[in-house]
Amino acid sequence: MGNLHVTLLTTKEDKANYIHQLTKDIEALELMISEGMIEKSPIRIGAEQEFCIVDNEFLPNNNALEILKDVNDPHFTTEIGNYNLEINLDPFELKDDCFSKLHNQLKTLLQKAKTSASKHDSKVVLTGILPTLSIKHIGNENMTPIPRYSVLNEAIKASRKQDFNIHIKGVDELNLLHNSVMLEGCNTSFQAHLQINPDDFIDSYNWAQAISGPILSVGTNSPILFGKELWSETRIALFTQSVDTRANSFLLNEKQSRVSFGNHWETGTITDIFKDNISRFRSLVTSEFVKDSVEMLKDGEIPKLKALSLHNGTVYRWNRVCYGVGDGKPHLRIENRYLPSGPSMVDEIANMMFWVGVMTGRPKEYNNINKIMDFKDAKSNFFSAARYGMSAQFNWNNKIVSSQDLILNELLPMAYRGLYSYGISPKDAEYYLTIIKNRVQAYNGSEWIVKSYRNLMQSKKRKEALQVLTENLYLKQDRDYPVATWKTLNKNTNTSFQLEQKVHHIMNTDIFSVDKRDSLEL
Repeated sequence: MGNLHVTLLTTKEDKANYIHQLTKDIEALELMISEGMIEKSPIRIGAEQEFCIVDNEFLPNNNALEILKDVNDPHFTTEIGNYNLEINLDPFELKDDCFSKLHNQLKTLLQKAKTSASKHDSKVVLTGILPTLSIKHIGNENMTPIPRYSVLNEAIKASRKQDFNIHIKGVDELNLLHNSVMLEGCNTSFQAHLQINPDDFIDSYNWAQAISGPILSVGTNSPILFGKELWSETRIALFTQSVDTRANSFLLNEKQSRVSFGNHWETGTITDIFKDNISRFRSLVTSEFVKDSVEMLKDGEIPKLKALSLHNGTVYRWNRVCYGVGDGKPHLRIENRYLPSGPSMVDEIANMMFWVGVMTGRPKEYNNINKIMDFKDAKSNFFSAARYGMSAQFNWNNKIVSSQDLILNELLPMAYRGLYSYGISPKDAEYYLTIIKNRVQAYNGSEWIVKSYRNLMQSKKRKEALQVLTENLYLKQDRDYPVATWKTLNKNTNTSFQLEQKVHHIMNTDIFSVDKRDSLEL
């Protein structure tokens, strides 16, 4: 969607033309699959890095477009929030030291971002949700001033016909009524891509669904939103509600959210997944489509399936099916959207390697996982991980098992086997998977944030505690040490800069309501 000029779907003619283009794209995809045109090897990996931009007091800085212009690198692109940017990393063939190469490219590109940001009195922070975000940062005035974001916002609001009612309950509780999709701008993720052999796609996709809970549990990094402790991975709850096109009506509650885990195991073919999305979710926006995809195939061209890709860009499954063209060859991949940014680059690469390893190391006894495991167990595992992180208990193989035991005893050995089967360097596998093992035995990002925040709150008001927390998060991740080696902050930790004292740094926000008719004694 990012490369297209999009407009609202308004007239019947526009809608009919777009549906026609969608059906032609589906037809073209089915033709490419049936004729064996989809690339089966080599298998490649890729990733997208979203990050936050903050000022020298570690508050969100609304200058993403200025930094993007200064960076001047096609790997970088915008996000909906004008205090976020995204890096699209190059694809690497799954072999040898590809994860080290991905890590090195990420370091190089992030250093470019940091250099440009420093020219604009800004810094770059990797975290699932920036702790210092507040309600004032999610207004439309902070939306990146590019038409496609305002068009999408208008389309989703028109579909809902009411404001977004956000309710998330964790240790604390958040109730919020908001009038735009800018809440999506609170979330930053590290999206991992794995190319899949089309002959094994449905089984691989179902396996990706089955392992989502355990993979997420060790990688949670978003426990705080607007100063409230919510889920270990609050992004999951927030994103689901922030772009929900459904009205808040009991009669419509059976409809699926655009951001979802899904409601059933997949069967049939790859195109059935796309058809299901098209059937469930109406098209919100359109673009200009010059060529018919089926005609392009007949002329010996490989189509980019622009209409299908545009629609797919407005349906946000946590495991998303993607079609792409690389070096003139069409391929299919799974995009892992549930892993958060941070807490460090090396932690992100470790998360990605762990996921890829478990995906490729699936034992034969887990083939056709849809016949072994109830889908609702996989879905329940996923949301348990989002709520509780490594404290989650999973239903696995008809047994209740802790996150730690499942990862250490079954999934890590599985990941090693999968990585070695693709010729991944043993040195790389040992380095990055040991980071996962150490995290299981110590703490992950969300646990470090919560422990540090609670300590800081013993001596500081909320706003100051959040600034101290964010600065130290930045300082530690700047060295690229894994989070399991970080010391938690104590209550006496302070900022290294002179904090500009404002009322919210000293005021008490614990509010009691009194009615004018209440008795004076009360």
